[in-house]
Amino acid sequence: MDLNAFARELLDENRYVVLGTADEHGEPWVSPVFYALDGYRSVLWLSRPDTRHSRNLAVRPQVSLVVYDSTVPVGGAKAVYMSARASIDPDGLDAFNRGCFTKGAEPFPPEKIADGGPFRLYRATVREHWVLDPTAPRDERAPVTP
Repeated sequence: MDLNAFARELLDENRYVVLGTADEHGEPWVSPVFYALDGYRSVLWLSRPDTRHSRNLAVRPQVSLVVYDSTVPVGGAKAVYMSARASIDPDGLDAFNRGCFTKGAEPFPPEKIADGGPFRLYRATVREHWVLDPTAPRDERAPVTP
């Protein structure tokens, strides 16, 4: 099995990523967010700057992410895990909207992220990817390069 292709398929077919952040004291927080891809090393999402995960990113930009298929039966899990660094990306809306189109979502209007708008566009630059290896005899992660 081509695990790199397996990772690409999961990232392309799903709409939500679980974003793991931590505050200045290291207190963890996870949030599911709709995402779009700009290549397989950039994950884009929109959030309000006052949400807990956005406030966490302001003080600690290191994130973990997981995309998984929650519809499979127990024992058939499919997941891509990522470690990344996140930042606000004021210039990535075109890439986000292209990704929205491929996932069946409406494009996001630019005035919603402009100065004073209610949302910010975030980009996680992925350093490492792993998949839950479906060929392994037990629960194992394998590094991949989608």
